[in-house]
Amino acid sequence: MKPLTAEEIEILRQRLAERRQVLLAEVAEQLAQSDDPRATSLRDALAATEDWVLADILSDLDVAMVTRDTAELHEVDAALTSIAEGSYGTCRDCGEPVGWPRLNANPTALRCIACQEKYEKSHAKM
Repeated sequence: MKPLTAEEIEILRQRLAERRQVLLAEVAEQLAQSDDPRATSLRDALAATEDWVLADILSDLDVAMVTRDTAELHEVDAALTSIAEGSYGTCRDCGEPVGWPRLNANPTALRCIACQEKYEKSHAKM
């Protein structure tokens, strides 16, 4: 793979910055909804009708969505930091360029395809 051009890096930086703003807004909205008295009263009403399983699922779903979004936010922030440091687009395992096709599909990718496949095989859950 050839290294990214300055134009490609700028395109990806803009996409990452936009995604960061979307994620921040989603997390803020999810957290605001968690504190919403209507959501709390819905959970309380479900618990009062002994449908506590559904109330727990709603609580877990809120937590899972925030957790998912904050994890992605960390990945986006790490990619933006590596752009600022000049190391973006370099495979963390082999040091070779990750390549435009992969980063265009997944701007937060840390590894080239070959190293990612090796990583997934070595970290597969049995």
